Amino acid sequence: MNSLDRHRSNRSVALKLAGLTLAMFGFGYALVPIYNVFCEITGLNGKTGRVEAAALEGTADLSREVTVEFVTSVNGAFALEFVPEVTRMTVHPGGLYEASFVARNLSDQAKVGQAVPSVAPNTAASHFNKTECFCFSRQPFEARESRRMPVRFVVDRALPGHVRTITLSYTFFDAGLQG
Repeated sequence: MNSLDRHRSNRSVALKLAGLTLAMFGFGYALVPIYNVFCEITGLNGKTGRVEAAALEGTADLSREVTVEFVTSVNGAFALEFVPEVTRMTVHPGGLYEASFVARNLSDQAKVGQAVPSVAPNTAASHFNKTECFCFSRQPFEARESRRMPVRFVVDRALPGHVRTITLSYTFFDAGLQG
């Protein structure tokens, strides 16, 4: 192989690798929105819905009770204390309810966190809708700041009858420094 052929071959390989790198970046960038749509459609991974309070119609089904349990965790070495004010509550499907969580930055530095919700069982995820939630946006905390954070939710009246307990869990992640 002469020098001109080797140069063309190297150039071809370099262009293919650059194209592959670009394609991998594009796929990785598109993966999160694709995953969110997939989870919303299928109800996998316990993704919950979001509704506006004005969109809620009808009244609570007083003939039926569902227990909602609240579970919290903090991911990794994020210096945050995060607990629900109550660990469970009994609700009627169709009614609007509020639960609160308390988070406290345990460090001497400002931090920003993001809570990610999950609902179990998966069959209940599409029937658990939030009208207001601290998980909708990043939460900045000053050093040693403590904050009460509410979530307002409704369990859809169409929740399958065999589901008597729903677990709403949040994992708080360190979302980086402020600014």
